[in-house]
Amino acid sequence: MKSFTYLIIGGGMAGHAAAQGIRELDPDGSLAILGDDPSPPYARPPLSKGLWTGKPPESVFLPPVSGLELMTGRRAVALDLAAHLVRDARGEAYQYEKLLLATGGRPRQLATGEGRVVYLRTLADFHHLAAAGPEVVVLGAGFIGSEIASSLRQTGRAVTLIMRERSIGERSYPAALSRFVTDYFAEKGVRLLAQQEVESIEEEHGRTVVRTAAGEEVHADAVVAGFGIDPDTDLARKAGIAVGDGIEVDEQLRTSAAGVWAAGDVASFPCRALGGRVRIEHEDNALTMGRAAGRSMAGANAVYDHLPFFYSDLFDLGYEAVGRLDARADIVESWSELGRQGVCYYLFDGRVKGVLLWGTFGMVDAARELIRREGPVRREELALALAPR
Repeated sequence: MKSFTYLIIGGGMAGHAAAQGIRELDPDGSLAILGDDPSPPYARPPLSKGLWTGKPPESVFLPPVSGLELMTGRRAVALDLAAHLVRDARGEAYQYEKLLLATGGRPRQLATGEGRVVYLRTLADFHHLAAAGPEVVVLGAGFIGSEIASSLRQTGRAVTLIMRERSIGERSYPAALSRFVTDYFAEKGVRLLAQQEVESIEEEHGRTVVRTAAGEEVHADAVVAGFGIDPDTDLARKAGIAVGDGIEVDEQLRTSAAGVWAAGDVASFPCRALGGRVRIEHEDNALTMGRAAGRSMAGANAVYDHLPFFYSDLFDLGYEAVGRLDARADIVESWSELGRQGVCYYLFDGRVKGVLLWGTFGMVDAARELIRREGPVRREELALALAPR
């Protein structure tokens, strides 16, 4: 049985950042990552962005961490809190003094088309999709679906985007922006099938056929879905660790179990500025929370109060955002040009809880301060608060 001072479950970006955080304070403690991905840790955003625009696949791998033992291709299946013991699917056991759960999430999947749909969560998924033919169906018009549809179309592939919503980003963007983006995708040659439910995905003559409940039939070389993820809490739940929408942690990223921390996509953390617990599935959160958890494990006594930002590129459109983007909010919009440059403020109970910086860059910190501001704000004030320059 192997024993470690620090054991990290999950070899993604949060787990790797935690290993770096540990090494900042403890250069000598034994340290290992146990992850089910067969590859060493790598950056995930390029799977739907840079790798489709010429970035070499090897560029995604993250730098080595001193003294880190990587155990890849191994899924942890049991956690014994009393014995400080983790077992993997092969039956091997690992003892720890301090444990981090950075287990990420599992993609939400369709009830049909098993084995024929790519969910683009791993480097292997990227290679599978890249090797497919030129006609691709993308399912879902949220964050990942719209991003991969854009990237694939820019490689010259014929892309059909099937979505339940009336327009792209309908649940997150203001209505006029959502319509603008949808029209822009159509102008770029993406075939759009809106308000459609997938009924079946089957193989016919070596290709894939997607049929919708409305009677549409699309033949493709590959199908990729972007429906978001569900936090992978199985290990924590079975061990009796507190779980809600993710593994619940305190301000120092400690779980309800002594000696166990959690970070990244799987962690639900208290965020005063957003008014409660949140779970965020983006790169900045994985990196900052992972590092903070590692430092906490190594003895740092710091509160995690970071407001993560996220970003996307859609053809030649781009944005950065902070906080909660919910189209049901009271949204104040300030545009230099609709769809090209502007700022949208998402208000709940008179307070800013989210900021969308559309084509407006270098203002993330200012957006964070606006969200952290106590008390209600006046709509007239917001129209100029982060005015595009």
